[in-house]
Order: sequence, then C-alpha cells, then structure tokens
Amino acid sequence: MRLGMQLFVLLVSLSVSSAWAIWPLKDSEGRDIPSLAPLLEQVNPSVVNISTYANSHAASTQFNGFFQPGPATPRAPIRRARSAGSGVIINASEGIVISNHHVVNQADEIQVSLNDGRSYRAELLGVDPEVDIAVLKLKDYENLKAIKLADSDQIKQGDFVVAIGNPFGLGHTATQGIISAVGRSGLGLESFENFIQTDASINPGNSGGALINLKGQLIGINTAIFSPAGGNVGIGFAIPINMARASVEQILLHGEVRRGMLGVVIQDLTPEMAEALDVDNIRNGVIIADIQPGSAAEQAGLKIGDVLTALDGKALASSTQLRNWIGQRRVGDAVMLSIIRGGDSQQLSVVISDPLQLASKSTQSHPLFEGIEFEDAVDVEGLRVIAIENGSAGALTGLQPGDILLSYNRIPINKMEDLDEAAQSLANRVVLRVRRGDIGLYIVIQ
Repeated sequence: MRLGMQLFVLLVSLSVSSAWAIWPLKDSEGRDIPSLAPLLEQVNPSVVNISTYANSHAASTQFNGFFQPGPATPRAPIRRARSAGSGVIINASEGIVISNHHVVNQADEIQVSLNDGRSYRAELLGVDPEVDIAVLKLKDYENLKAIKLADSDQIKQGDFVVAIGNPFGLGHTATQGIISAVGRSGLGLESFENFIQTDASINPGNSGGALINLKGQLIGINTAIFSPAGGNVGIGFAIPINMARASVEQILLHGEVRRGMLGVVIQDLTPEMAEALDVDNIRNGVIIADIQPGSAAEQAGLKIGDVLTALDGKALASSTQLRNWIGQRRVGDAVMLSIIRGGDSQQLSVVISDPLQLASKSTQSHPLFEGIEFEDAVDVEGLRVIAIENGSAGALTGLQPGDILLSYNRIPINKMEDLDEAAQSLANRVVLRVRRGDIGLYIVIQ
C-alpha cells in the first residue's frame, strides 16, 4: 500500500513537473504535497457564472446543452425566466468572455458574475451555432483577469485536466480528471464536431466553462455530457480552444462567422477503395467523389478521384476531420493540400472560397430559396442541395444538405435553369418533390 502511494505521488509529480511552481504546499516536515489549490487561485478569476433572462409566454422544455433534456416547466403567464451557465474571460482589457451559444440563446438580458462576487451586464457580440460558441462583451467592467490559451492541437489522451464551471447553479466548482479521448465526432450535437472527451465531472451548468491543463491554460470550452439520467457518468465533451478561437476571431472581426468551403464531395478512404485506386499503401486519407463547378477546388486543379492525405502538413484521417479543419479557415485563406493522383504525390495550394460567390449554383428566383446552394446532380436527375445558410428563408423550407430536388409544383427539375423558370410563378403554395437518401417525399410550403 505504501509503495503504491509512493508510485502515485511520483507519477503526479512527473506529470506536472512543468507546473510545479504553482504547487508549493508542504507538509509538517517540509515535504512538497501535490495540490490544485494554487492552480485554481490562478485561474478562478477568469471563469465566470452566466445568468440569462428572457420573456417567456409559455412553458418549454429546458435544454442544458446535454443529451438529456431537463424537465418541462408548467404553462405560465409572461414572466422572467432564468438559466445558469458558465463562461471564460479571454481578453481582460476589452472585457471579452466566451461561452456556449446554447447558454445565451434567445436571452433578452445576460448577467455575468465573477468569482469575487462582482457582477456585470454583458452584450452579445455574436454566435457560431455550428460550433456552439458565443462571444460576450462586459459593460462597465474593471480589473479583469484573462485566462491564457493553450494550443489544443498538442493535447494527448491521458493528459491531466481540470474542469471549472457553475454546475446546477451552485457557483464556482472544480473537478479533475484526464483527457479520455480527442477528436470525438459523429455525436450529432453540432455541425462541426471535434470534441475533447474527459472524465472530469461536467454537469448541467458547466456549459461554457473552462477545461484547463495543469499549466492553467485553457484547452477547451465544456459543452456537453453523455448521460442517460442527466447527471455525470464520466463522459464529458469540450470544444477544443483552437476551434473556438477560430470562431471568436471572426465574430470579433465581422460580428459573425464567414465559413468558407472547398466545393468538394468527399468520403473516407476505405481499404477496399484504396486497393481499387491502387493506393493501398495509403492507410488514411479522403477521396474526392465530386467537385462543384466554379469552386475553389476546381480552380486549384483538384480532380475527382484525388486522394487527399494532408492539409498544411497535418495528416488527414477522415472526411470529418477535413471538414472541421476547413471550417476553421477564413474565406480567402490559402491551404496546402497533399494529394495522391495516379500513384504520384502532389501538393496543391487552394484558396478557401465564399459559398455565396458561387451564384451560378444558387437561385434567387423565389424568396423561399434564399440561402440555399444547389448543384447539378451528376449521378442522377435533379438538383442537389449542398448547403443551407443558418437563419435564412431557405432554412425554413425543410430541405437538407444532400437532398435531391426533383420537381417544383410538378415541373421536373434537372438543372438550375429549370428551377429558375419554374420558380418565376410566385405561387402561394409550393410543392417540392425531393429524394432524401433512398426515400422520395413531398415538401409542401405555404
């Protein structure tokens, strides 16, 4: 037992050797004792509690950013509704705080409370719902302390971490654990997923709070847990700070996120596909299945059948990873793609384009299609929906990316010109015939 404890202390000591200066506690005989107290004293002033207030006309199920929804509140007259979450100060001089979009969504008023008891009102500067990030600016603030940001690309499974936030509205709470996994995706929580998974206890109210390393640096924004019962079971998720930072920079610059695109249809390279393409020596990569005419990919010289193996020197393991990386780039950024074509390795520079610049693949013939981008479906008849802008009129139609539009009010649609012509009649009721996967369906819009 004594030997086991000595080995544990040695392991902890080695793991935090770079941060030992913040662990000065000693026992009665002057020996160093590991403690997170100095670390928390350093970081706590940068982590805030967030309260939101909104006019409510009726009851609604409370969504806390986790898989398990909260209980439904009873119907009631107009009242002030309050919810609790967390945030992190990243710029003390400008009073900038980041949190989750779902923490402040539909709030009429946002109140931010510091660990020392001070409280400030906050203005919402912008959000990125596709990543679940919100950027706030405090009003009439003073003497703030910002947290230092880490490079979340450098984190590894097994690293020690601390989660700080406001679980269940209790106030500043810290829990510790390790990074259980990195690069978690396919959870269906956000459009862009690259989560850090941790066993540090995260609960409702921790959303928007800090996940830090033992140097006191921010590596992620806590956002969700997997829990059948709504409580912590040791599976929590945080947005890597590098992904969050890309959204924050654009919000501070433009007030919104202007996410670019390559203009390709991609899929993971399977062993069977690699053998068929005679690139079976490549273990990981992404294959281009289609290219949008006029897109950045076409202009750069990418071709159908190219196998993408790296972006800016970083190996590509999946199509999801490529989508996440491109989603973090600004319109106009240049990226270097490593490709395999015909057995030969090449490198191509691609300038990320603005989806809205591909006017030839969009239509403004009818207001209901505003914000929807189409392309000719090369493998079947119809128009493929490739993107829908959040908050646009097109987002209300019920169409989804990947849908094949077959007809408009019973008029067959095979190319953009067909849709432009059919949509010139501003009917009060529109019936769209759509193929979604292997299923055909009608969508009625009034």
